[in-house]
Amino acid sequence: MRVTVFGGTGVVGRALLPLLADEHDVVAVSRGRRDAGEGVRWVVADVASGAGVADALEGADVVYYLVHSLGARDFERQDREAARNVSREAARAGAVQIVYLGGLGGEEHDASAHLRSRRETGQRLASDGVPVTTLRAAMVIGKGSAAFETILGLVKRLPVMITPSWVSTPTQPIALDDIARYLAGVAANDAASGETFDAGGPEVMTYRQMIERIAALLGRRPRIIEVPVLTPALSALWLELVTPVNASVARPLVDGLRSPTVAREERLRKLLPFQLTPFDEAARQGIED
Repeated sequence: MRVTVFGGTGVVGRALLPLLADEHDVVAVSRGRRDAGEGVRWVVADVASGAGVADALEGADVVYYLVHSLGARDFERQDREAARNVSREAARAGAVQIVYLGGLGGEEHDASAHLRSRRETGQRLASDGVPVTTLRAAMVIGKGSAAFETILGLVKRLPVMITPSWVSTPTQPIALDDIARYLAGVAANDAASGETFDAGGPEVMTYRQMIERIAALLGRRPRIIEVPVLTPALSALWLELVTPVNASVARPLVDGLRSPTVAREERLRKLLPFQLTPFDEAARQGIED
């Protein structure tokens, strides 16, 4: 079976490609040229403009969509157009499935732009009739994940944290290896076709608890002081000062932290049963990497 992966150079994409290459003929897409390796053929395409997308999808049976436009000023519009380009060309290529990694949360009427965009992207991908399998995940715990690197940066650099109230929001983070395994497992899986699944890790916690547990792994005990008046914009600028994530990416991420991101069902765990990675183990691996 031929599988095309948009977003193969991203954190999740890099973890997913070896799993797919063991079973399928894999074409990975990037905006710049890359050498083939590990059973993966690379092609050049740009989902935002549509350039090269049709060629990348030639002969594809399953299409993975792991891209987003966070960091761009008009990321919502760019995400809509990119999803429309892939949806249209996937239908023309005769693909039988699109697999999309979306986000938990975002059902509220006042959902953040980031979470709203994740939901709308999934809808656009389905607009030309190819069945879409959506996996909705919260924070991915692993090296290179923007959200994980933000928390890690806070712990490493601040002995005292004055934090907004979102640190008390519940979330259900998932290990990078686990979300990659789930994504690989739904490829050409009839039971997953056209379905939306919540993909949560084995533990629910607040962001404060997450900070404290990562700190413990690093042998630190930061003091956390919650305040109610730190706006998302100020939070993002504050994060840029003390973490590797720039404000254009951090701002929409932070705005979404006020929404609970907890799995509401466990059908995916029943469909693809395996032992999920405990949070501390996933965080330790992310730190060591």
